[in-house]
Amino acid sequence: MGHIRALPELLVNQIAAGEVVERPASALKELVENSLDAGAQSVSVDLAEGGMRRIRVADDGAGIEAGDLPLALARFATSKIATLEDLERAATLGFRGEALASIGAVSRLAITSRRAGERHAWRIACDGGALSPVEPAALAAGTTVEVEELYFNTPARRKFLKSEATEFARCEEAFARAALSRPAVAFSLAHNGRRVAHHAPAPARERVGAVVGAEFADAAVEVEASGAAVRLAGFVAAPGFTRASRDAQYLFVNGRFVRDKVVSHAIREAYADVLHHDRHPAYVLFLETDPRLVDVNVHPAKTEVRFRDAGAMHQFVFHAVSRALSAPLAGAARPAPSLAPPAPAFAFAQASLEVAQPASRYEAFFAAATADERRPAALPAGTEPGAPPLLGYALAQLHGVYVLAQNAAGLVLVDMHAAHERIVYEKLKGALDASRLPAQPLLVPIAMPATAEEVEEAGRSAQALASLGFEVGAAGPRGLVVRAVPALLADLDVPAMLRSVLAEMREFGASRVLVERRNELLSTMACHAAVRANRSLTVPEMNALLREMEETERAGSCNHGRPTWVQFSMADLDRLFLRGR
Repeated sequence: MGHIRALPELLVNQIAAGEVVERPASALKELVENSLDAGAQSVSVDLAEGGMRRIRVADDGAGIEAGDLPLALARFATSKIATLEDLERAATLGFRGEALASIGAVSRLAITSRRAGERHAWRIACDGGALSPVEPAALAAGTTVEVEELYFNTPARRKFLKSEATEFARCEEAFARAALSRPAVAFSLAHNGRRVAHHAPAPARERVGAVVGAEFADAAVEVEASGAAVRLAGFVAAPGFTRASRDAQYLFVNGRFVRDKVVSHAIREAYADVLHHDRHPAYVLFLETDPRLVDVNVHPAKTEVRFRDAGAMHQFVFHAVSRALSAPLAGAARPAPSLAPPAPAFAFAQASLEVAQPASRYEAFFAAATADERRPAALPAGTEPGAPPLLGYALAQLHGVYVLAQNAAGLVLVDMHAAHERIVYEKLKGALDASRLPAQPLLVPIAMPATAEEVEEAGRSAQALASLGFEVGAAGPRGLVVRAVPALLADLDVPAMLRSVLAEMREFGASRVLVERRNELLSTMACHAAVRANRSLTVPEMNALLREMEETERAGSCNHGRPTWVQFSMADLDRLFLRGR
């Protein structure tokens, strides 16, 4: 007698449940997706003990006919596909026809449903895989699915579940993803008899604010891009709003929440020079494409997809997000940190508020201040023709680090080094994109000591250095002579910057530095070139800096992802001084 034998149906269903229904959140996801596929405009979720004791999902969708109820609990029975071609272009969230059967195999499940026009509803139960007869029931409309005692008949699986709080948190996340995916659908969530969330139909930004948080919604930059067979819409957080983890990253492909390495890498690349160190971007994005161009049948939980042309999708998403982030001062409504009222015992810090003094060294660094920029620092209300500029006009300089400006909303505080670093960096990128950085010959060449490795690297990488605007030659075994420097960076510490450039080229190779690590190199050069702290600027120079910020892409953050400016509204300042109380 052979050793291979067919498994009983119940065991097959329980094996499938192990893939599809890992925990209560997995079951909840499948049930809510069924509701959305049925055209529901309202979905109500009620949980008990984190979903381990009860999951109840009620909707006002199309409902299920009495004769189809037993099939709804049979494996691989579905109304959503019938042929291989249907599978390849599946546009519904569910399509395999195994979720309800898998859930029913490891729980006590009941479905009550009523189609429009029916005299009453019908009910069927499934107790650990055993079906009851279909019976009449009472229900106004739609479908209600109740799942009780998940894994009651497989105690080994139940032991792997976490605490009630943990399982509920995962259910809450599954609920949040569903609510984000359909802003026009009403959602409600209750746990242990207490309402946790209720979302009425709303515009996308309002729903995003309700689910992800008002702070994200306020800092969100809108994304809108279309191609021949693809569209990307949604919101990405301005660079100043980042997270320590990936907990605020939501990507929906044709309405389905997925995790996709291609798209997530493209988004990360778009944030490459505005993201601070190990921080993570936040986003809610909706990618719509022809279902035939994306395979959704690659993961048991359907949380991964495979694009037919992954490279083209990567480029599309990268450019769409880059354009949204590159707008000058993207996310311009940059709120200041919350200002709590001071403690009763007032301690006056000694601040040095200096009116900027002339510093001609930096006059040429900024665009020449126009007559419009050379206006008095104080701006009487009502004297400005037209709308004032976003960042307003300079008032003074604080400790040689910050520029204080007045705009229509109140007070603007600018980190002058971070802001100028971004301006120089974007100019360097633009110049290098055009061909090469323009060089400025030096009237008096600069001789500098160098190590043998630096002399060797300068000779080996002479062409690459020339493309960056440097003309460098050897001056013996331990010296270099610099005859030309990048025109945009003429007024700086040339030896220090050249050593940084040579170190990059020595570590990574000149060709790789100019291609793969180009932005990192230009960021280093910009940092060397940016106006340093403790440098006094004149009022016209400060105004010139503000105007350049308003015209520069990604000027809301420096090359390392730090914010360059912050807005203090008049209301913020009034709260600080207890005005109106």
